[in-house]
Amino acid sequence: MSDDDLHEILTRVTRVACIGASTDPARPSHGVGTFLSQHGYDVWPVNPRHAGERLFGHEIVSDLADLPEGIEMLDIFRRSEHVPEIVDAALRTMPDLKVVWMQIGVRHEAAARTARDAGLAVVMDRCPKIEYRRLVGN
Repeated sequence: MSDDDLHEILTRVTRVACIGASTDPARPSHGVGTFLSQHGYDVWPVNPRHAGERLFGHEIVSDLADLPEGIEMLDIFRRSEHVPEIVDAALRTMPDLKVVWMQIGVRHEAAARTARDAGLAVVMDRCPKIEYRRLVGN
């Protein structure tokens, strides 16, 4: 994906679901979600272990089906082998989804192909916080 494509995603998307969000400030998902929420994104945390707690200004939900409508980007903080089931669930339950973003170290070519075939943009093995700082600014 080109820098222009990444910039376009980061400046177009406003509502993000953070899959694998952690309430532990030392975890990368917490730092990225906090950064995104501080930079104008509406970040919705998803983690069944912490369902009902609050993070990024929202109640943590246990499942993608529990998210409100209007989520445009899925930021995946789960191991690569979990990505196909996440993408399949997102395609079933998230009608406004535009982007599947897999964090650093997360790649799954078949799931990426499924998402692209459904018309979604796919980013793999990158961090939106890093790319935002690099392409949009602090």
